[in-house]
Amino acid sequence: MSSPVRYAYYSIAASVLTLGLKFGAWSLTGSVGLLSDATESLVNLAAGMLALWALLVAVQPADDAHAYGHGKAEYFSSGAEGVLIIVAAGGIVWAAVGRFLDPQPLDRLGLGLVMALVASAVNWVTAQGMLRAAQRYDSITLEADARHLMTDVWTSVGLVAGLAVLLVAPPSWAVLDPIVAVVMAANIVCTGVGLVRRSMGGLMDKALPEAEMRAIHEAIRAVAGQDALYHGLRTRKSGPRRFVDFHLLLPGSTSVARSHALCDAVELSIVSRLPGTQVTIHVEPVEDPASFDGHAVGGACAGSGNCGSCPSGKG
Repeated sequence: MSSPVRYAYYSIAASVLTLGLKFGAWSLTGSVGLLSDATESLVNLAAGMLALWALLVAVQPADDAHAYGHGKAEYFSSGAEGVLIIVAAGGIVWAAVGRFLDPQPLDRLGLGLVMALVASAVNWVTAQGMLRAAQRYDSITLEADARHLMTDVWTSVGLVAGLAVLLVAPPSWAVLDPIVAVVMAANIVCTGVGLVRRSMGGLMDKALPEAEMRAIHEAIRAVAGQDALYHGLRTRKSGPRRFVDFHLLLPGSTSVARSHALCDAVELSIVSRLPGTQVTIHVEPVEDPASFDGHAVGGACAGSGNCGSCPSGKG
């Protein structure tokens, strides 16, 4: 079993444990706030199972039908998780509205809050381990699942802090319970929307972040020279793998062997800065005006995000 997959199993185990604790806390107290917390744990469990599926698919090697590998399965998982989070928030609001209209006193609140805190501690430990693993394996699936668990931790802590007031407050303050639930729902929606946006970016082949683009430019110039001419620099990410391709302009008299050696050196320079990157370089003769076709290819070039630095002005 690969290491990233192992962490998905940890997430599922933690979700099952916290699910029991939180629904137990809700059954003891009748708090709609604790019900909302328990509902999010259901989403955590579903998200963990989606993450497991995505990682099992993503680690499969490239094949004839999937020449670029299976890494994009991770984006389906994180996007689906975002949608599940938003749906759960809607359910929380629905339950809170009913409690607004008919406030109810809460039973055995102290014990229920202790159980909720224990569940939060389990999620916190699991999330911290998954965040470290997400960084190590560059996995958006593990990161999304971990950040979801951390959102659950902070909303649970806020919930406990809010409901703890009811331990000493008069019965008329029972309306605080659905108010806390709605605040939690709003926070959960923000998390869900963020995950959906990141997943859509990956599925739509969004370019690598600005810092990584700078690293690629630096890597090319470190080998080909500060005045290197190139265009059509296109980047994308599929799970933990990055893909980079561009056109490198060299003197037409450069031999095939020399061009190949230079491209190999540029590739190694990029990979040394961004491990796990697959680089494709197309060499073109700098003397041929037809080589300056960056405006048609798209992507970045040797200039500052445009092709104006090329001699022909076309890039």
